[in-house]
Amino acid sequence: MVHAFIMVKTAAGKSEGLLAAIRDLESVADAHIVAGNYDIIAEVDAPEVYDVLSAVSSGVQGLEGVTETKTYIAMD
Repeated sequence: MVHAFIMVKTAAGKSEGLLAAIRDLESVADAHIVAGNYDIIAEVDAPEVYDVLSAVSSGVQGLEGVTETKTYIAMD
């Protein structure tokens, strides 16, 4: 199992609406609105690294209002 964190920047005023959409994605275990350089942090659990890539590229980045993502794979 691969555990990853996806940092998401959103367009102004879009964070709350996107939070629900991100939480509804199949491999997203949880997501939170945060203060800082990014607007939302999502946790992804997937069988393989390829599945994390798919969740980011086909899922999160495909949502209207997402302007940038950065993905970190947990090493522990």
